[in-house]
Amino acid sequence: MMLTKPKKLEIQDSPIPKFGKDEVLIRVKACGICGSDVHGYDGSSGRRVPPLIMGHEAAGLIEECGSDVVGFSKGDRVTFDSTVYCGHCRYCEKGQVNLCDNRMVLGVSCEDYRRHGAFAEFVSVPSHIIYKLPDSFPFEHAAMIEAVSVAVHAVGRISFSSGDKSLVVGAGMIGLLLIQAIRSAGCREIIAVDMDDDRLNLAKKLGATQVINSQEEDALSFILNETGGQGVDKSFEVVGATPTVQLSILAVRKGGSVVMVGNLAPEIELPLQSVVTREISLFGTCASAGEYPKCIELMANGSIQVDPLISAKASLEDGPEWFERLYGREPGLMKVILEP
Repeated sequence: MMLTKPKKLEIQDSPIPKFGKDEVLIRVKACGICGSDVHGYDGSSGRRVPPLIMGHEAAGLIEECGSDVVGFSKGDRVTFDSTVYCGHCRYCEKGQVNLCDNRMVLGVSCEDYRRHGAFAEFVSVPSHIIYKLPDSFPFEHAAMIEAVSVAVHAVGRISFSSGDKSLVVGAGMIGLLLIQAIRSAGCREIIAVDMDDDRLNLAKKLGATQVINSQEEDALSFILNETGGQGVDKSFEVVGATPTVQLSILAVRKGGSVVMVGNLAPEIELPLQSVVTREISLFGTCASAGEYPKCIELMANGSIQVDPLISAKASLEDGPEWFERLYGREPGLMKVILEP
């Protein structure tokens, strides 16, 4: 499925991708449509420059291995990181592979590189970014591991103490995964804020102890009232806009922590004096850095559920139609998985 121009996806034949000595060729069994694909589909992000095969949330079977690949064989069930990191820069050597100086992202094109992704029958990836899957692990669930890893990495940016109360601002897919990741980290009191009642109902089913529709009530007043005027201990901002960032900061107690996950806007207005005078810690978080095995474990044991977030499974041929529906913000749609 080729992005041939902004907002134009075409099903076409392409050569089977070439792969190097340290790479593998994967027969794609499932690939999720990411929000970043939908945002980039119209050309506004500058990171989906046609012609491009998008898609980076995927899993499948190894079709062939390069001559230098060890530990993997044809037929292995695998998933892979969306970030192609070099493995030898200063950040990779410290384990911060998400900050790699030479990073590329599957299914993304920009001024520095073009790397075709997994909305296709085959994709080639370096062997150092792939992970084996348990035999019982569904491919459609494996296509969600990349998104789960974003949430698990964000939660890992801070530590929790007994009795902590957390806030998640934004109950989209990553927010709903965050709620589950926060619970798996030991925090049992979680407030979720959104403007969509359906998402908030799902948030409650997945572990939020309280939910607030910010269109119907003042979220900050509610949070402060529930915490004796102190605020929550930790907050996670999953939108990336001035109002939600401000809420995330103003709703934490003195000495609290704010993890900033959302990046919708390139710049926002920050309540600087509130951060400084109340000694708030701000943490940025980007992608993931080796959390895939932990994510597979959390999903396999039921700590993180992804089935409630999958709205539809469809063929690659139906992909263009699903992109239009997602781009049009069809109510109720969350994650769509394409199965080449």
